[in-house]
Amino acid sequence: MAAVPEASPQLPRARLRQHRAADGGLLLPASVLFAVALLVAGGTGLVAAGHALLGAMLFGVCGPGWRLVRTARAVRARSGDFRACRCAGALVGATVVGVGAVCVAAFAPAAVRAELAVAGLVPTLAGHLVAILLLPGVAETWPLRWRRLLDGLSMATSLIFAGWLLSPASGVPATVLVAELGVIGVGSVIAVTVLSVRGQLPSVPFCGGGSIAVLVGLVALTVCFAYGTDDRLWCLAAAPVVGGMLLLAVGAWRALRAGGVRVVPLRGRLSAYPLLTVPAMVATAAAGYHLAVQGSFDRTSILLGLAVIPTLVVREVMAAADVRAYARRLAEQEAHFRSLVSGGNDLTLILGDDLLVRWQSPAAARLFGLADADVLGRPFTDLMHPEDAAEVMVALTGVATGRLPRSGRVPLVTARLRDGHGRWRDTESTVTDQRDVPEVRALVVHVRDVGERVHLERRLHKLGFTDQLTGLANRRELMRQLATSRELPGQPGALLIIDLHGLTSVNEQYGRETGDAVLIEAGRRLRDTVGPDDVVARLGGDEFAVVTVAGPMLAYGVGARLISVLREPWQLPGVLVHLQASIGMADLGDGDGVDDVLRRADLARRRARQLGRNRVEWYDSYLEEQLVRRLDLERELPGAAERGELDVVYQPVVDLTDGQPVGVEALLRWRSPVLGTVLPAELLLVATDLSLLPQIGRWLRATACRQVASWAREGHQLWLSVNVAPVELAAPGFAADLVAVLQANGMMPEQLVVEVAESLAADQQQEIIVQLAELRARGVRIALDDFGAGQAAIGQLRRLPLDFVKIDRSLVTDSTSRSDPARPVLDVVAELGRRFGLEIIVEGLETTRQVGQAQAAGCRFGQGYALARPAPAERTEAYIADFPTPSY
Repeated sequence: MAAVPEASPQLPRARLRQHRAADGGLLLPASVLFAVALLVAGGTGLVAAGHALLGAMLFGVCGPGWRLVRTARAVRARSGDFRACRCAGALVGATVVGVGAVCVAAFAPAAVRAELAVAGLVPTLAGHLVAILLLPGVAETWPLRWRRLLDGLSMATSLIFAGWLLSPASGVPATVLVAELGVIGVGSVIAVTVLSVRGQLPSVPFCGGGSIAVLVGLVALTVCFAYGTDDRLWCLAAAPVVGGMLLLAVGAWRALRAGGVRVVPLRGRLSAYPLLTVPAMVATAAAGYHLAVQGSFDRTSILLGLAVIPTLVVREVMAAADVRAYARRLAEQEAHFRSLVSGGNDLTLILGDDLLVRWQSPAAARLFGLADADVLGRPFTDLMHPEDAAEVMVALTGVATGRLPRSGRVPLVTARLRDGHGRWRDTESTVTDQRDVPEVRALVVHVRDVGERVHLERRLHKLGFTDQLTGLANRRELMRQLATSRELPGQPGALLIIDLHGLTSVNEQYGRETGDAVLIEAGRRLRDTVGPDDVVARLGGDEFAVVTVAGPMLAYGVGARLISVLREPWQLPGVLVHLQASIGMADLGDGDGVDDVLRRADLARRRARQLGRNRVEWYDSYLEEQLVRRLDLERELPGAAERGELDVVYQPVVDLTDGQPVGVEALLRWRSPVLGTVLPAELLLVATDLSLLPQIGRWLRATACRQVASWAREGHQLWLSVNVAPVELAAPGFAADLVAVLQANGMMPEQLVVEVAESLAADQQQEIIVQLAELRARGVRIALDDFGAGQAAIGQLRRLPLDFVKIDRSLVTDSTSRSDPARPVLDVVAELGRRFGLEIIVEGLETTRQVGQAQAAGCRFGQGYALARPAPAERTEAYIADFPTPSY
């Protein structure tokens, strides 16, 4: 029923109410009140004293006793400890025996009443004594129980001795003497036991007080029987029995109220001091008084006085043994503590209220090389790095003043401590307030060297956030820097994504080690070019990134400088490498997050790559629209020919002398169901980047040759002009494949005109000359397209194996003035072509005036909307059907 709570919540009030209702909540007060009423009626003569005593004992014992047993069973069900039921049974059983004896004595002859009451009192005394000593948590071990018994006997002997001297027992009946001695002895043991644990077990004082009250009531009834007092005094003497049973029930209820507790043994201590000194002083005072009054002691007094000595001696011997055992345990614990603090990995410091070091553990010299003279008497913060001292002081004052964080955890202080050799060591310290512990009364600081762990953490951080090849930040660190920069007030800066072009060729031609050397050098150049507050990262492969704190204009200047340094030759052992770069930029303050900023900068990088590389592009919304369009084109173009989405339109080439069509130019159109009609200017760029241009070119030439051959069979002899890109001309076997297509469709090589753009031919002139010469040798005619659109080189007319020159529309004008600068240029180009033996085709003739201008310049052929628009095969066929068959 009694137990030591171990930080467990009390039983909820609702459950207590349910327990009381299950036990009959009104039974206990009703039975007690009825018992009191009977005692009052018997004491006033309204009811016969014997019957009143019998009824009062029946209700006053059975009601609380039944409640006591029920509560003990509830305690057992919750804690699993049977001792509560055992003690409750002993208390109730012993009380029933004693009460039954006095009830029987009340109706027995007067001569035997006292003997019957004493006969029931003796087992009651024994039962209560055993029950109290066996209460859970009161005396868990037999040595402790013997200690409690001995303390009680010491007190009882002193009280009996004093009582014998102050009121001699001559004429006292033997039954009364036995009852009084028994209740004094047992009551003393119970009192000592209760007082020794009252602070730990709040329910025990109620149980102990109730037990003593029951015993006192039974002894009072025995005295009444022995002296033959008035029957009405029986009711008054029986009142403590009812009250004691009520206290026992209350004590059991308080034990249940603790709820879900576990019994924890209490160690023995000198519980009788100073309790034993009071009766000893009373015994001494009584002896002095008796000696002064009587002048001598009789044999019984001497024996009682001597009986006090053995109990005190035995107790002192036990106390001395306890002191020796305690000293031995203390010495062992001190030795264990010293070995712990000396061999442990933590330095322990004791700080006073002034935060000065009062003591340090012996491990200080071993762990940190610190002597007592270096530490004791100094402020703890003086041992720390000046940059960390403020944080340490905040933690110390927080613990000292009780202002800990809301979490209530012991603060962990990270700081650098100077060791005995003058080096700064990374440490972690915990500070606990032990000022409420009498043996300490100070702040305790545990310091641990975490240098190896910090070094490992830095190493792991470097491995996790650093690119191992270049030593730059990796993608993870870049994302962290972006998030940090976006949180800064003001202009957060810009992100640059850098793409190196040509590194794949370096790896294939010179090996991966050379490619790695290029990447390392690229990282060095980037670091040397950006500012000290900028972050350079490698995203992977040949992609780099720079997070700069500069504003838009300065950031663009940073990008331009990066392009400049990356375009410089890369002098490596045994090889000179030339690379290109594309840079995309995005403002860090824009976008929904770091991922969006990275996406925008990457879109700008792709745009810079598409526009010719070695350039810097800023992100804007129009750029994203273009790139989305480009992505759609790249997604839909593969397989367009197989899906039947590609189409060919034909624009006639007209003889300006008679207006007859002499040829057609095959123009590619992509009629996508998703994107609509896509013109060649947009289509061919995407096809080139996707390496689809040779495939689409073969499809175009095969389709156009079949159509022109079909017209030839119908009597319309026309040549076919097709545009060929340099990448197609460079393909092995291009000339043979082209001739095979002509032969498969029954066309003569002279019927085909291969057009090469002037700008493309200028970039790869030597390769173009070789391929075009082979085609011309096979009979295919060659035309130089867009002549005059760029920086026209007259030398090309002499070096290239040409048959036609197609003059660009920029050299044609609508002006009728002879002073228009375009007219003499057209005249000069036409004359120059004739001098080289080349036929002149003027393209882009939009009006009749332009047609007349071309005729005036002596140009034989023309092409443009003024003559005929590009049209599908059916409409083109209808157009040429109106003319007689030309001869090319």
